[in-house]
Amino acid sequence: MIQRNTLKSLILLTSCYFVIAGCGNNNDSKNDASKNMTVSDSVKAIKFADAKDFLPSWSKKNTIVYQIIAEPKTLHPTNGNSALRAEMNLYTQGFLTVIDLEHLEVAPGIIKSLPSVSPDELMYSYELRDEPKWDDGKQVTVDDIIFTFKANKCPLVENPEAKSTLDNIKDIVVDKSNNRKFTISMKRKHIQNVSFSIDIPIMERTYFDAKNVLSKYSFAKLDDTTFQADKDKDLNDWAKEFNGVKYCRDLKFMNGLGMYKLTNWEQGQSLTLEKKANHWTNGSKNLFEQANPEKIIFKINKDPNSQKLEFKSQELDASASISTKVLTELQKDSTFNQNYNSAFVSTFNYSYIAMNMKPDGIKHKKLFTDKNVRRAMALLCPIDEMNKVLNNNRNKRIAGPVSPLKKEYNADLKLIPFDIEQAKKLLDEAGWKDTDGDNIRDKVIDGQKVQFTFEINFPNAQVEWKDAASMIADAMNKAGIKANLNPLDPGTWHDMNVSHNFDMSMGAWGLNFAPEDYTQMWHSSSWSSNGDNYEGFGTPESDALIDSIKYEVDPVKYIPMVKRLQAIIYDEQPYIFTFSSIKRVVCHKRFGNCEMFFERPAILLSSLKLLAAEDKSAKK
Repeated sequence: MIQRNTLKSLILLTSCYFVIAGCGNNNDSKNDASKNMTVSDSVKAIKFADAKDFLPSWSKKNTIVYQIIAEPKTLHPTNGNSALRAEMNLYTQGFLTVIDLEHLEVAPGIIKSLPSVSPDELMYSYELRDEPKWDDGKQVTVDDIIFTFKANKCPLVENPEAKSTLDNIKDIVVDKSNNRKFTISMKRKHIQNVSFSIDIPIMERTYFDAKNVLSKYSFAKLDDTTFQADKDKDLNDWAKEFNGVKYCRDLKFMNGLGMYKLTNWEQGQSLTLEKKANHWTNGSKNLFEQANPEKIIFKINKDPNSQKLEFKSQELDASASISTKVLTELQKDSTFNQNYNSAFVSTFNYSYIAMNMKPDGIKHKKLFTDKNVRRAMALLCPIDEMNKVLNNNRNKRIAGPVSPLKKEYNADLKLIPFDIEQAKKLLDEAGWKDTDGDNIRDKVIDGQKVQFTFEINFPNAQVEWKDAASMIADAMNKAGIKANLNPLDPGTWHDMNVSHNFDMSMGAWGLNFAPEDYTQMWHSSSWSSNGDNYEGFGTPESDALIDSIKYEVDPVKYIPMVKRLQAIIYDEQPYIFTFSSIKRVVCHKRFGNCEMFFERPAILLSSLKLLAAEDKSAKK
């Protein structure tokens, strides 16, 4: 999420440095990949000049084929947390507020302007725009807004990822003199009191709650921890239908305010969005409301060799998830550079390796309950070698859960070196020794001899995950630890994480430029609620800090607290932090308006404009 107090020049200059550094590696005599690339005046994106000539080999079909590595598990309007679901929502849904990608700040969505704020910063007054209309022609109303946030707060709705974000909402009241105006009252000052709505699609109340069930329940009731929602039949019946599969995958029930509608979903193959006719956004100059392509096809291709072939044959138009190795090789190809704009773009994302700190002791043994053992695991990860082999040294190492592009990044934390001997020493001190001569360390835990053997879970969507896991397993083997590779489809990988059904799990978080509320990812309550605190981290001090951070709007006070939180996480080592990630972004030159953003999404597909009149007979 993005908060109201946006960052200024320090982030912009730092971001600019990393993007230029990342792209400059390819700008040599053999490569013109960056020839028409400039950093935008706002220093938040990379802009490419439109192609002067439309080459004969370029398709005139106004359809973008966008390469992805895995399909979303669900496209439910509230339930789910995959990055691709959030990206597709940008085209199919509408929001109160959005991210101004070109200026890195919060901007109005379906509201006329950002809210007016009361002096105590607890009351936020909005007015809906008149243009937004649902697919049935009905105008968006405040009733839809109230329903949306009640639905998200309802304890029976299966959206733990959003619950903490919306916890601060106290009530929403319609203006008595103007039914297009409303006020959201908040419990406390909070860093996300404006930006909390950025990732929350607004839903049509009459479509998702025809019987108006949720109108019976106040926000106070939904917040009441003693409220036994599961005892109320009407609410249970509504929630059962709302959480059901039809709103997750069924094309007939894909309803939203966005310019595009999901018209085809071939499981394991592709998802197709088609532009809606006579949509209320027609003619809008808002970047998020432009709908230039007639179709956007999200095509799954996780095989590096196939990715290379499909870009060489121009079967794919764009990507933000192409293999680093493949893009590096393609940028040496003059024909590819003639057909495509491409860049390695810095992001606020980071990759990690989580360790289960609170295992059940039965299926998952107590391997990582000691922080010195977790530090030994970090010492056994050849992160610099991984960056060299897998990323051509493009990624930047990190020491904690904050991007180095942010002011609150704790630069005092030293990167943990690759040191097998120091790791062995820590393991010895923790009682993990090879007592039976089988070259695997063991220890008696709860009266049972336990071998230091475990599985590394990782999503099978990209070959780099497997290669990284293999390098880690090889290094750990040298210290008497046996790590078995366990590739999983992304949906299963995520489910195992949230249910704490893992030993060690590799993954990545998609974040943004602004200060965060760390509750969902790092507060101990998020472990017990099956939130994003997969590993079970949390100390009394860290919980208290997180509770303070989210209510502190003054950066002078906020930043030191975030740095202290990073130091605690660094000391406890729940994660092995690897890289502040880069995006590998590609876009065919047959489309103009090409910008590659530091923020998510790396490229806004709906704003791309075909540079020639569409050939209706083209097959692509």
